[in-house]
Amino acid sequence: MEPILFLCHRIPFPPNKGDKIRSFNILKYLSQKYEVHLGAFVDDPNDWQYEKELSTYCKSVQLLPLTKKRATLKGLTSFLTGKPITLPYYHNWEMSAWVKQIVDMNSNLEKAFIFSSAVAQYLEDPEYDHINKVIDFVDVDSDKWRQYADGKKGIMRWVYKREYKKLEAYEKKICQLFNASLFVSPQEAEHFKSLVDISLHNKVGYVLNGVDTQYFSIDNKDIEPLDINKPSICFTGAMDYWANVDAVVWFKNEVWPVIKQQIPELEFYIVGGNPTEAVKNLANGKDIFVTGRVKDVIPYVNASFAAIAPMRIARGIQNKVLEAMALSKPIVMTPMAAEGINLPASQLELIQTEPKQFAAKIALLYQDDQLSKKIGQDNLDTIRLKYEWDAVLAPLDKIL
Repeated sequence: MEPILFLCHRIPFPPNKGDKIRSFNILKYLSQKYEVHLGAFVDDPNDWQYEKELSTYCKSVQLLPLTKKRATLKGLTSFLTGKPITLPYYHNWEMSAWVKQIVDMNSNLEKAFIFSSAVAQYLEDPEYDHINKVIDFVDVDSDKWRQYADGKKGIMRWVYKREYKKLEAYEKKICQLFNASLFVSPQEAEHFKSLVDISLHNKVGYVLNGVDTQYFSIDNKDIEPLDINKPSICFTGAMDYWANVDAVVWFKNEVWPVIKQQIPELEFYIVGGNPTEAVKNLANGKDIFVTGRVKDVIPYVNASFAAIAPMRIARGIQNKVLEAMALSKPIVMTPMAAEGINLPASQLELIQTEPKQFAAKIALLYQDDQLSKKIGQDNLDTIRLKYEWDAVLAPLDKIL
């Protein structure tokens, strides 16, 4: 098999959070067709234990530590250089040297897949112009910084707004330099097209997210059920990610008091690793539970009569929504959580913005078991038809 360079801003294993689910499944797909040389950073010490797992999919692996404190200090140099914070944050001379070594040692290496704009910097040099470089931006990251800025005040508002503008300019530059720029949905790709010159539109495309339907299945016998006797709902995700933190805090403050009046016995499970203090403070030991890192989110979704996705800051496709759909669950969500997903008509009825309407939909699902099951089945049928990983990743064959 021919070689390919795969650069990733975060180790693509285990596939237990949004970006790692996508990057791992792309890695797995490409490993069936190429000898993969993987370069990535490890920002969670717990992930070092999975280094050997990657040898199953890769010819060679270069993992380097990324400590938040040191990376943040490096990021601050951007105010002297005029770059976006993201670039020095992820710059590492060892990674640069490894990339050059891999390219030099593999004279027939003509393809590279770059996951995230943060690591595009390693292939900017003209000496790599002979390589077909495909970048998966996933989302328009710069626009997330704009959304963050809108919710801040004072100096942090200025910092976030600066990052939005600087990163957007860099994204445009990379689109011009690289052969193809991919996003997670047609909506995200169209948004990026609106930012770049029309001459670059033919370089911009999308590859959807998918679901491992054998694993995320109610028939998965390897998953041990939870012993939850009361009606419950759940939210899943990395709980140190700003958008997820904002979502559960908003839900607890605005929706929870309303829904508890209608379903007093209801329990709420916030499931995901590295919860911030703001998230931990939501737990009350009575009916709101913050689990922290768990072996698997599936038991919590299976135990719930509905999942929720009250996202107010988001770009691209929410894996939490696809996974709940694959597990035959209805999901009460905001429009941002639904973005980019081709939802069945019955599920569309559960998209709400206002707290009272959001609570009303949860109550409806609790009261009407037949409706809940129908929406769940519609969701599963949609996943099987449109979101199997091998099917959604097939376009990569032509792009690379």
